[in-house]
Amino acid sequence: MVLNCWIVDDEPLALSLLESYVQRVPFLKLTGKYSNALSAMKHIAGEKVDVIFLDIQMPEVSGMEFARVISDSTRIVFTTAFSQYAVEGYKVNAIDYLLKPFSFSEFLAAAKKALSWFEMAGASKEQTPSEREKVGFYVKSDYKLLHLLYEDILYIEGLKDYVKIYTENDPKPILSLMSLKSLEETLPADRFTRVHRSYIIHRDKITSIQKNRITIGKKQVPIGETYRKQFKEIVNNEQ
Repeated sequence: MVLNCWIVDDEPLALSLLESYVQRVPFLKLTGKYSNALSAMKHIAGEKVDVIFLDIQMPEVSGMEFARVISDSTRIVFTTAFSQYAVEGYKVNAIDYLLKPFSFSEFLAAAKKALSWFEMAGASKEQTPSEREKVGFYVKSDYKLLHLLYEDILYIEGLKDYVKIYTENDPKPILSLMSLKSLEETLPADRFTRVHRSYIIHRDKITSIQKNRITIGKKQVPIGETYRKQFKEIVNNEQ
């Protein structure tokens, strides 16, 4: 797999360094090079860009502002000298965060994360439901990119801008800065169902269903009024 990538940085030396790094990575193809986000924004419409190595502090339009208008199909690796943007970076499509000055090995590690993300996304689309059970996804937690298997997940709880992912193998939930809605769109619908504005459950992990509550292990998850009819239909179809 080859990823089309752009580099956007207003510092000429940083732009040249990024270009030299990209040229050393066989699975990266440089298809765009811009010295400011405004120019990149004008050219991105209709372009297939897999990864953007993006500076944050730039004139006119910041990298963070640019990131908010980029398609969800494009992943971002932020490259900046300011660490205070790390948390905010995880609110957009950032797959990694490189703090300047960074080495080629650090750049390569970030590029490999992007490659793994696209390989997993492609595998999930191509596989049958039975094959997909073995596949997972990447989630950002504590400044790390974790790989979770779908089959290990019990249920997910939404908390404003965060989600708590409860798994079979860890007594503590995995906390990640993302919306429950965006995660719902990622999970395979043949296994996961949203049953409440704050909960998504793995249907295979259900122990029992009583009135408006679902038991998964020792946890009881409420069924929201908005979701009751849809959930009942799913359960009836699976009997």
